[in-house]
Amino acid sequence: MANISSPGVGSGLDVNSIVTQLVAIERQPIVKLQTQASSLQTKLSAFGKLQSDLAALRDAASALTSPGTWSQTTGTSSDSAAVAVTTGDGNKPGSYSVQVTKLAQAQSNISQTYSAATDLVGEGTIHIELGTWGAGNSFTPKAGASAVDVSVGPPAKSLAEVRDMINAANAGITAAVLSDASGSRLVFRSSTTGAANGFRITVTDADSNNVDTSGLSALAYDPSVGVVTMGQALAAANASALINGAPVSSETNTLANVIDGMTLQLQRETSAPVQVTTAPDKDAIRKQVEAFVSAYNALNGELVTQTKYDAATKTAGTLQGDSAAVQMRSALRSTLRGSSDASSAFKRLADIGFDVQQDGSIQLDGNKLDNALANLGELKKAFANSDAAVPANNGFATLFRKLADQALGIDGSIASRSAGLRSSIDRNEKRQAELEDRVAQTEARLRKQYTALDAQMGQLQSLSTYVSQQMAVLTNNSGNG
Repeated sequence: MANISSPGVGSGLDVNSIVTQLVAIERQPIVKLQTQASSLQTKLSAFGKLQSDLAALRDAASALTSPGTWSQTTGTSSDSAAVAVTTGDGNKPGSYSVQVTKLAQAQSNISQTYSAATDLVGEGTIHIELGTWGAGNSFTPKAGASAVDVSVGPPAKSLAEVRDMINAANAGITAAVLSDASGSRLVFRSSTTGAANGFRITVTDADSNNVDTSGLSALAYDPSVGVVTMGQALAAANASALINGAPVSSETNTLANVIDGMTLQLQRETSAPVQVTTAPDKDAIRKQVEAFVSAYNALNGELVTQTKYDAATKTAGTLQGDSAAVQMRSALRSTLRGSSDASSAFKRLADIGFDVQQDGSIQLDGNKLDNALANLGELKKAFANSDAAVPANNGFATLFRKLADQALGIDGSIASRSAGLRSSIDRNEKRQAELEDRVAQTEARLRKQYTALDAQMGQLQSLSTYVSQQMAVLTNNSGNG
């Protein structure tokens, strides 16, 4: 049977309070370690934010050293309603004359008129083939495409039901019901434009006549054998155009990479050439410069906040006096205010419009940047030039990228400082665990000792009471004698 212990009951000694106070004293080193751990964690979080901001600056600088940034182009068209232009990788600035002689179109066939979409067409099998219509109504099946059979009925199906069957067959054509005041008609259309995506339709009609206008054969279209019970509204055709006088053609109205890195969207035929021009995309480059400035300002602002000392409130930033943070701030400012021989036109970032403010942030001068963008070749050198043999010839973006890479590298100042803080936190946690074990042992020992003392004091108190009682009896007996 377990012993039931109530410390203090026997003697009135407050064992729990005494032990709690003694244990609290023993825990003081742990409390101190917890305070240190909180401070270390706060510093580690601050360095984590700096790492994030520094990585963003590195990425922004890398974008300004990338050849792709400086080779971007943008296209303009003298008649964008007729010819729209977009550019991509590989495009070079240039000017082109584009005349659209024909737009690509899909073959379209229309059936005879029925009174409603619910009218029955018939039953049998519709045989659909994709291919090219040539001279004399010849038909050449499309390479790689397979003919598709669509079974209709029994029983006989309506226009709407045939439409749904055609669309479900994925045969390279789509079907729709066209309804107006005159009635309803079934429309077949190639799913894709281009001469090679024409189609012919043969029918095996349940009424045994495959070429008349009665039953399912009313949907047949095969001019190669003289069957045209379904009329053709539009013939399949490729787009054709003249680019600088040279003929080009396409199955679609999108001419992709006919000229390297340039896509033309043909939107209507033209009677005269449309002038299409591609030029360096200065707006895109401006955005990259602005992104770099934003990334720098974010990092600078974080460094200012973390390292400042507010004399009014007598409070210091989390990293105030931290050597790694202070050195990073100094290196950034030195690079920002430094010079480079990469460009003969722009020796300093101030020449490009980087006005450094009192707090170390950058205010971008739009007019200066516009002037720099007018000299794109030298601006590219000022940012992107890389010369391992002569560091003075490195562009500013190259310098900032290298600075960030070094700081973020495994042996870099920021990475090393963060690693050191993590190690300190680990050691702190280990020491706290050790002290917690020791305190637990101390508490158990104290509780045992004071519980024993409580029991002894209780026994002594009982003995004292007994002795007092016996003395009283003796006193009473002496008085009676």
